Amino acid sequence: MALSLEGGVLVTGLEEGQPLREGNLRIWQHFTGQHISMRVLALDGRATLRSDDGDQVLYILERETGIHLPPGAQVELEGKITLVAVQVERRPSGRRRAEARRSTSIVRLADQPIERTGDRWYRELIQSEITQFVGSIPPGRAPDHFHLYEEVLCILQGSGFLWAGTSKTPIAPGSCVYLPKGQPHCVENTTSGELRLLGVFYPAGSPAMRYPVHERADRSPEEDELDRRD
Repeated sequence: MALSLEGGVLVTGLEEGQPLREGNLRIWQHFTGQHISMRVLALDGRATLRSDDGDQVLYILERETGIHLPPGAQVELEGKITLVAVQVERRPSGRRRAEARRSTSIVRLADQPIERTGDRWYRELIQSEITQFVGSIPPGRAPDHFHLYEEVLCILQGSGFLWAGTSKTPIAPGSCVYLPKGQPHCVENTTSGELRLLGVFYPAGSPAMRYPVHERADRSPEEDELDRRD
């Protein structure tokens, strides 16, 4: 069962809880947010994965590979692999569905350029309705901040703490996090090396964009209500 922190932040383990079984897949349904949901899929054999409604992005942990499944698209996978799957729970227009059937993409992390922001770096894998990236956080704790999007994280390497306001919990490889839009948070890296994470967020944008908590204090209740409706 997911641990709940301040502001609706949720934290769980990669394969925590009892999975559902569908053929060669074991499926853990971890988070269902306002517009995005996250599952972990463990495949042993062959399976065809489809995205019937909103955009879906997959990340194969063992192969460091991202897959974008637009509405109506599918991909066939084979092997003993673990995937982090995030879906946008919005039905696209008929035109977008027709266009999307031709545009499934598979992207290797190593083929993507490194983008640097201060002492951090990230690589974008998918930019569509939804953004998928892998980022690196150096030792220490950055200032609390918030985003104008809904986000899920999966820790790939390193350990530390996930802070949500004044609450925190330990994180390590396999920790999965749901962050509601606008919730102040930060990731603290308590090791001497990098902490690496997979991030997926909606609406799409730049992984480098974040807002200091003091800017949230200046926002009116009306602005917060508009954010919740988006």
